Amino acid sequence: MAGLGREYKAGEIIVQQGDAGNCMFVIQKGEVEALAESGGRQLRLRSMGRNEFFGEMALFEKEVRTATIRAIRPTRVLTIDKKNFLGGVHEDPSLSFRILQMMSHRIRDLTDRLARYEEIG
Repeated sequence: MAGLGREYKAGEIIVQQGDAGNCMFVIQKGEVEALAESGGRQLRLRSMGRNEFFGEMALFEKEVRTATIRAIRPTRVLTIDKKNFLGGVHEDPSLSFRILQMMSHRIRDLTDRLARYEEIG
């Protein structure tokens, strides 16, 4: 039986850095990696698996995607637009706290990683 969401093959791009976005994604099965291009170099930011999400920034601001998301292995993701997200928060207010908690964790992780690369002096 086919499930909800869209299937991606290993190596397939789900989201492209620089593209406009208006939804977030929840990984139903599989694994993806987040990649960011800067100065001609591609940097691996993190990998994510089942029940993790990405693209949430598109629900809060009208900016382009900040990273490319690529399937590492066969993956199925569910798309959630702003209307569905707000409906979910209305039904379960703790959802917004979990999203903010994950965003905070990602910011802290990137800040720590940048600090290790920063030259002092």
